[in-house]
Amino acid sequence: MDSPQVVPVHVSFIMDGNGRWAKARGKERIFGHFEGVESVRAVLEASVEWGIKYVSFFAFSEENWGRPQEEVLGLMSLMMRSMKNELHSFLSNGIRFRVLGNLDRLSDELRSEIAHMEAATASGDKMTMIIFMSYSGKWDIRQAARRMAEEGGEDIEEYLVTAGVPDPDLLIRTSGEQRISNYMLWQLAYTEFVFTPTLWPDFRKEQYLDALREYASRDRRFGKVK
Repeated sequence: MDSPQVVPVHVSFIMDGNGRWAKARGKERIFGHFEGVESVRAVLEASVEWGIKYVSFFAFSEENWGRPQEEVLGLMSLMMRSMKNELHSFLSNGIRFRVLGNLDRLSDELRSEIAHMEAATASGDKMTMIIFMSYSGKWDIRQAARRMAEEGGEDIEEYLVTAGVPDPDLLIRTSGEQRISNYMLWQLAYTEFVFTPTLWPDFRKEQYLDALREYASRDRRFGKVK
């Protein structure tokens, strides 16, 4: 398969359609999330191959806490299992692992595992993988504004949880939905959006390359005239 002609620095994903994928197969929603892990793995492998430096995933929003408890617990268990299973792959591929969001809402066990993974992969220099957990764009702006006021700061970007991370060049949302769902409201100001009808558990390298080709066809002017 060809490589993309234009490689973004930061690609972000809203992984949508897991529940619909499972329902179409007569299974519980959580099975869609399990299959979605394979899509994350495919995206990471392709991103390392193509030289993309940052890849982020909107895994669990603050609003998702309102979902049925069984599904929430299943998602948290999946997060724990996936982190442990992928550690060797992250280390061998030079991937730095980070989790951003309102982590105070996570269990002590999950926060401990996240801290362990972040410390173990801190020297990764090929790519940074970011998982947004218990995150919302409005929450991020509120907490940044509060901290900036308390400390007398002047640049709100220094107080967002993404401080030091380049804003996404490309946002890919699967399943045909065309909204950003309270995700990185500040950071997506000049991001290119690609919406694909593919459900997340079916998203693989071919669909990723299609999205990058669409991105390459865009004329990014950032409000200026070329």
